[in-house]
Amino acid sequence: MIGAPKTRLRPIGVLGIALGLAGAFVGYKASAQDMVVTNAKLVIGDGSEPIDGGVVIVDDGKVVFAGRPTAGQIFSTDVVIDAGGAWVTPGLFATVTTLGLADVAAVTESNDERAAASPFSAALDASSGINPTSQHILVHRAAGITRAATSMVPTGSIFAGQGAIIDLDGDANAVVQARAFQMVDLSENGSRLAGGSRPAAMALLRSALREAQALVGKPGTPQTTEIVKDDEVLLSRFDAEALGAVVTGKQKLYVEVNRASDIRHVLALKQDYPALDLVLVGVSEGWLVADAIAAAGVPVIANGLIDLPDTFEQLGATQSNAGRLARAGVKVAINTATMENPRRLQQAAGNLVALTRVPGASGMEWGKAFAAISSVPAEISGMGGKAGVLKPGALGDVVLWDGDPLEVGSVPTQVYIAGVKQDLTNHQTRLRDRYRELDESARPEAYDW
Repeated sequence: MIGAPKTRLRPIGVLGIALGLAGAFVGYKASAQDMVVTNAKLVIGDGSEPIDGGVVIVDDGKVVFAGRPTAGQIFSTDVVIDAGGAWVTPGLFATVTTLGLADVAAVTESNDERAAASPFSAALDASSGINPTSQHILVHRAAGITRAATSMVPTGSIFAGQGAIIDLDGDANAVVQARAFQMVDLSENGSRLAGGSRPAAMALLRSALREAQALVGKPGTPQTTEIVKDDEVLLSRFDAEALGAVVTGKQKLYVEVNRASDIRHVLALKQDYPALDLVLVGVSEGWLVADAIAAAGVPVIANGLIDLPDTFEQLGATQSNAGRLARAGVKVAINTATMENPRRLQQAAGNLVALTRVPGASGMEWGKAFAAISSVPAEISGMGGKAGVLKPGALGDVVLWDGDPLEVGSVPTQVYIAGVKQDLTNHQTRLRDRYRELDESARPEAYDW
């Protein structure tokens, strides 16, 4: 990756504090600590319930301790933050999104989300279009999202191209992993793009996988570039080669699919291509085939708030979908229905908590619901143990909130990415501050034109 290396928190002085940390920090030198957050209502992010009086220590951009202190040891560190009982969580992990691919969505020249006129599809690489200073990134960072899986939107083909894992710290190294997954659309929209029917979309996908398999060679045979594609109608050679990592299992295949019968057809792909690393996206009717998804061991990134169908493929939609999938043993992350604006992830997760109190509904307990927008999407995206969780070895993505983060009105007060404090201002906050208590004398000169 090109750009200056990421900076870490610099010491601002050494403070001695009585934290009750006896035994927990044996072997850690005080001078090596970047940051300690104390007196926190601490959320680990792994599905466990919050911890009162918790402590988080971040050293050199990574978590070295997170939990409840045990005894009465004096401990020194560089930066001390007293949370005052506030909620402290890992950063949220948004997936799937278009973050970083547009500055102004309505201005075509600044919008790299779609490439309907491109001669390429599967070969498109979203990482080459990421703008780390996009206002979309700044706005979502202020909402507590620290990392995301970002992808283009399928418009000219069922293939949207290769998505990237990014962080939202705004520096030049926003791309954590390029070409992390391939995105393909087998929803009703994908059927339209493929020629107007589901059989056309499935035939296109299977043909593409077959061509990719031919290019990389069968398992156990050497890769060759001498194979001539026998059909140039569906994919260019460049696109077929891009799918080589998919058929060999080196690149995840994210499949947007909603109808229960379509989900079964997608799961059946593994019979012919057992190396496929499938991830199902959307999955509005997933609860109807939850046992089949669980048996296949395929994770799901589910739309969190859909309960009324706006398409025929969502006739079985219910807000209990994610809860029922999880109860069946499926690994479930929560997404928002709008890729461009996932900053209400905590609202979707909070809704799952509320569903546990509704007779006949299926939701998730608080810890599991929060994990569905933090550690679980990180695991699905290939960053398990590194993001979305506060455990030793994880990246120091820490968020302080002014209330329960799964309540609609709660907002972050401080955000750290890899131990670096982030600026939470953006166009939206500046407009809010300007007009909240506007003095008419401060009106723009052009106001009276």
